[in-house]
Amino acid sequence: MGRAPAVITQGSRTPGGVGESTPRPDGILKVTGEFAYSSDLWHEDMLWGHTLRSPHAHAEIVSLDVTAALATPGVHAVLTYDDLPAATHYGLEIRDQPVLAKDRVRYHGEPVAVVAADHPETARRAAARIAVVYAELPPVTDEASATGPDAPVLHPGRTDRHAAHAPHPNVVHRQPVRRGDLAAARARADVVVRRDYEVGMQDQAFLGPESGLAVPAEDGGVDLYIATQWLHVDQDQLAPVLGLPKDKVRLTLSGVGGAFGAREDLSMQAHACLLALRTGRPVKIVYNRYESFFGHVHRHPARLAYEHGASRDGTLQYVQARIVLDGGAYASSSSAVVGNAASLGVGPYEAAAVDVEALALYTNNPPCGAMRGFGAVQACFAYEAQMDAVAAELGLDPVEFRQRNAMSQGSVMPTGQRVDAPAPVAELLRRVKERPLPPERPWADAGGAVDVRELPGGLSNTTHGEGVVRGVGYAVGIKNVGFSEGFDDYSTARVRLEVAGGEPVATVHTAMAEVGQGGVTVHAQIARTELGVTQVVIAPADTRVGSAGSTSASRQTYMTGGAVKHTCEAVREEVIRRGREAYGASHPAWSQDGLRLEGGKIVTRAGEVVADLAAVLGAEAVEVVREFRHRPTEPFDLVTGQGFGHVQYSFCAHRAVVDVDTELGLVKVIELAAAQDVGKALNPLSVVGQIQGGTVQGLGLAVMEEIVVSDRARVRNPSFTDYLIPTILDTPAIPVDVLELADDHAPYGLRGVGEAPTLSSTPAVVAAIRAATGLALRRVPVRPEHLTGT
Repeated sequence: MGRAPAVITQGSRTPGGVGESTPRPDGILKVTGEFAYSSDLWHEDMLWGHTLRSPHAHAEIVSLDVTAALATPGVHAVLTYDDLPAATHYGLEIRDQPVLAKDRVRYHGEPVAVVAADHPETARRAAARIAVVYAELPPVTDEASATGPDAPVLHPGRTDRHAAHAPHPNVVHRQPVRRGDLAAARARADVVVRRDYEVGMQDQAFLGPESGLAVPAEDGGVDLYIATQWLHVDQDQLAPVLGLPKDKVRLTLSGVGGAFGAREDLSMQAHACLLALRTGRPVKIVYNRYESFFGHVHRHPARLAYEHGASRDGTLQYVQARIVLDGGAYASSSSAVVGNAASLGVGPYEAAAVDVEALALYTNNPPCGAMRGFGAVQACFAYEAQMDAVAAELGLDPVEFRQRNAMSQGSVMPTGQRVDAPAPVAELLRRVKERPLPPERPWADAGGAVDVRELPGGLSNTTHGEGVVRGVGYAVGIKNVGFSEGFDDYSTARVRLEVAGGEPVATVHTAMAEVGQGGVTVHAQIARTELGVTQVVIAPADTRVGSAGSTSASRQTYMTGGAVKHTCEAVREEVIRRGREAYGASHPAWSQDGLRLEGGKIVTRAGEVVADLAAVLGAEAVEVVREFRHRPTEPFDLVTGQGFGHVQYSFCAHRAVVDVDTELGLVKVIELAAAQDVGKALNPLSVVGQIQGGTVQGLGLAVMEEIVVSDRARVRNPSFTDYLIPTILDTPAIPVDVLELADDHAPYGLRGVGEAPTLSSTPAVVAAIRAATGLALRRVPVRPEHLTGT
């Protein structure tokens, strides 16, 4: 190597790094329709797969005959339970879900058989020709039918880690949290409020349906191109089902059209791979919207009973709660959802005594699992309604009452864990409350002319303002970040730095699933910041690199972003080591501590250039693989719920302003202001987008989104015609106030952002409707008939 240049100039900050609103590389492609999603995958000689599903929620399979389906021209394979080559069950936490049903179906839409044919319509027609005789059984639909004396055991012979502690075989998991002297706290309470609440079953409603392409390989393995949230956990479940070693089950992420938790569980992955291995041909499966509603888990519906006691001075003395979550037919991630609901069930408040019980049930309702907010959403709706009710009983302003009892840094959670990072709950509430209110009667101009578009239901010209009342409501929530309760949460990154075309280029390779959250943008920003290069290549996510964990729990920027940062730091140290080894004698600056890479140069702490990065690298690349872990957590005690269970907490507050047509029961949300502490905004524009997106999802739960299940446990509205989600016409102004109070335990001091706004937006909207109407409204979503009494 030649002589490095002497220290001659000041280095320049690398553009596009951490803290900038760098544009998303996939943004333009997505809005112009050019982005390739998994449903766009194609192979010249591929077959199409289709799934036959049960029309019943609970039934025995008396007989199953595939003869007519196999005889259909164009059909290449029909598989049932008896054709499975190895493991017959899978599951995220408990392997309780059959790949294909055998003797019994446990929910409406459960897969019974799969077909591969040369055309999708042929596959559908063949599946319809499979003759299945069912003997329908009474469905288990609620706690009474799940745990009563005559309840059928839906999963006999359980051996999972929660089975021994479950009070009934149909209880997936139960978690109590007890702290403080409840009797003494009750004696100090001057006001006691006891109420019951209910949260309906919400769907993730992603726009890109489940889809993927399985390609059999020459080595006897299979390559699966898939839209998922967690490549490696898919691989872990698929390999035993296929009877293959993990290294022969290779997964590559395809374009993902949203996820929100629903892609954590397997859907069509095993079916496509089994068909591909059976036929020796690539097999593509794409669900239509109807199938999608049966093909993934949903948010747990919940029944919640809360009791709050407070003293006359406005001090919250105790909280007692019982939270019952309907997990549906299979466990999915219900046990972890229970842990969240129990540990976060009091909210971001201090109370002298806490007695919370959370549990999840096995029923014959649709399986429920991960969805944005993960157990904290249901609890937040209830405890925030309680805070409003207690404040009203005390004659206090609801925001003031919250602020008096708000936790802060140093507070102790009901689980005994001390909050050792900023917890600006009172400040977030102050910010949303002090924001100017939107104008009254926005539909009427100064002359009295009415613009019906600004009224509830106004686009349908249902009112000119008669019976329209305004309400304002507030809420704040607490959400954990990352995997909890002792889970070995880690992420892996491979970073390569080399010279290409005369310029240094960094390549970042992780298995992170980009589901729309913007991780690919942030990873490039981190590489630019840590390595001082402008050109960054993000390699496709696949299982050729170690696990990145799931794109869930608001964890990816913390965990995989942390892994990229950690790995880039190791690359940087190796570059500097090489530079010192080659040029150390050329200038004393090489001996200084704190050398860094910036603007394609190696510079001192003072910004003086020591060497050109490309010159130091030469023809020899630097490549490093590292794992990153957050500080360890521990499981909650199964009796007291005590333990250091969560690695980080995030907080968001909302103020909702609504107009309600009290005659028709129509609601228009005028504004939904948010304030959230994000620790450090790595990409400010993306942070605001995440907060706004989570806010709209919470709005949907408040007033429209629910999967309606009949008393026979059948889904009644599996379509976007009948399952309503907010559109741009339903979306109000969402001003966002971003705080950046660093968490010293996290990379760059950041906090996970995506879930917290989904918690507090729902109760804020409902609180505003209560303020407008005076109605109790203890269930979400709030429907027109709840407001009109009809």
